[in-house]
Amino acid sequence: MSNPGQPTIQQGATGDAVRRLQRALRRTPNLSIVVDGIFGPATRHAVVEFQTDEALTPDGIVGPLTWAKLPDGGAMPVLQQGSHGAVVTSLQTVLTNGANEWGGVGPQGIDGIFGPHTKASVEAFQHWGHVTVDGIVGEQSWDVSLHAAGATLESAVGLDYVVN
Repeated sequence: MSNPGQPTIQQGATGDAVRRLQRALRRTPNLSIVVDGIFGPATRHAVVEFQTDEALTPDGIVGPLTWAKLPDGGAMPVLQQGSHGAVVTSLQTVLTNGANEWGGVGPQGIDGIFGPHTKASVEAFQHWGHVTVDGIVGEQSWDVSLHAAGATLESAVGLDYVVN
C-alpha cells in the first residue's frame, strides 16, 4: 500500500494527512490541486472525481479504500547545496535539458552533487516558475509546471524519490 496508516479524512480536515492526499491527487495527475494542507471544496471535488473514476463510492471521504487506490502521497525530498545522490543526478538532468527555457543557466554537469552551479540553475528555474527563489528544491519547486503535457519538476525527476 502506498499510503499506509492514513486516517479517514474529509472536508474540513487540515494537516499532514491532507497534504499527503493533495500530493497523491496531483500525481493522478490533477495539477489543479494546491498542496496547502486544507481539505476545502476544491480538494473534495477532486476526491469525488477520483472516486468516480476508480468506481469507488463518490462521497468525498478519504478512507482506506480511497487511500489504497491513490498514488503515493509522500513528499519529495528537500534538495539544497550539499545534497547528493541519484535524485540530484535526475534533477541535474532535467535542469540541463530545460536550461534554455529558463534563462540558459544549467548545473554545468551531471554528477549527483548539489553544488553552487546546481544552486544557480535551481534559482533560474525558480525565477522562471514564479516561486520563491532560494536555491532550495522543496514543495513549491517540485510543483512547478513544465508546461509539457501536465509535467511538473516532480514528475520529470521521477516519483522514485518520494520520502515515505
